[in-house]
Amino acid sequence: MPTIITHAVVPLALAVAAGPSRISPRLALTGAMLAMLPDADVIGFRLGIDYADSWGHRGATHSLAIAAILTAVLAVLWREVRRPLALTFLFLAVASHGLLDMATDGGLGVSLWWPVDEARMFWPVTPVRVSPIGVKFFSARGLETVWSEMLWVWLPCALLGIASLIRRQISPPHGLS
Repeated sequence: MPTIITHAVVPLALAVAAGPSRISPRLALTGAMLAMLPDADVIGFRLGIDYADSWGHRGATHSLAIAAILTAVLAVLWREVRRPLALTFLFLAVASHGLLDMATDGGLGVSLWWPVDEARMFWPVTPVRVSPIGVKFFSARGLETVWSEMLWVWLPCALLGIASLIRRQISPPHGLS
């Protein structure tokens, strides 16, 4: 898995790209937190849930179905989420977690299509170094992980954000030209 902070980078970059008039700062921060949430499934290790089980790490909690259910629940509870763009943004924020984990070079894969299909999958190309868990993160392998995340996630997200900010600076708002 990428580090937990890297999961938050993707929705934050999408929020910057959309702009604060479309994705409020509060919604952006919610998206960042939701993008980290699927890794709460690691608590299953302490509860005796095996990694390869449906509810094990990178299983159901990393699926598109759970992303949709979680987003729907938020829409019921929070009026701002009922807007189509906000709903789509939060769905993508949660879904980005599993999609990003599929780009890593380790683990059992992601059960993206659960409950329809419990097969665990990776992308055909897996350039992101899988992150060691716990104190093992503070090792040479942890540094390799950070480097690969900076190259394959942080840099593209930063470029998206910067390009969007530049575009907004040089383009007048809609209807003002």
